Amino acid sequence: MGILIRMHPDNPAERQIRQVVEILQDGGVIIYPTDTVYAIGCDITKPKAIERVANLKGIKPEKANFSFICYDLSHLSDFTRPLDNTIFKMMKRNLPGPFTFILEANNNVPKILKANRKTIGIRIPDNNIIREIVNVLGNPILTTSLKTNDEIIEYNTDPELIYEEYENLVDAVIDGGYGGLVASTVIDCTEGEFKIVRMGNFEPEM
Repeated sequence: MGILIRMHPDNPAERQIRQVVEILQDGGVIIYPTDTVYAIGCDITKPKAIERVANLKGIKPEKANFSFICYDLSHLSDFTRPLDNTIFKMMKRNLPGPFTFILEANNNVPKILKANRKTIGIRIPDNNIIREIVNVLGNPILTTSLKTNDEIIEYNTDPELIYEEYENLVDAVIDGGYGGLVASTVIDCTEGEFKIVRMGNFEPEM
């Protein structure tokens, strides 16, 4: 059975961050706040955990559009092909922020996801809780937004209700306050020009 961990959204306690990092290192799956909606994820280096996340979404890992949450832009070259300077500058202008940038993946990504993936979504949310977890973990986490089965509301904003629904399915739910109702804006950068493929609440600064 998973645990509910309440964290201060601006200044999460170091002890709690370490507790979550240990769960991830043990192959755990967590639900956590971002700067948009609540999301579900795991350590990208744990294949069984990736399978669990895919199962919870009802999809096969190789078919899933998972993104990676990074602490900052310094991890990018581990997973993406060399970036055009214009793209890098645009990412720098907009991150941390409520955006997912789709970039060309390098050969590390297919190995991690056991899929023939040519692209990867990169997220650096403006949220201290999840960025600090990634920072202490030392590598990105896999992320996918947590949708509801509700026909009216696409995303659940209340972490206590999320916990009630998922306490037996994940290892921890982090309560960082109410989440948003609109997912991140997705920007495809793989065609040499920027294309918004999903509009969230914010347009990127071009």
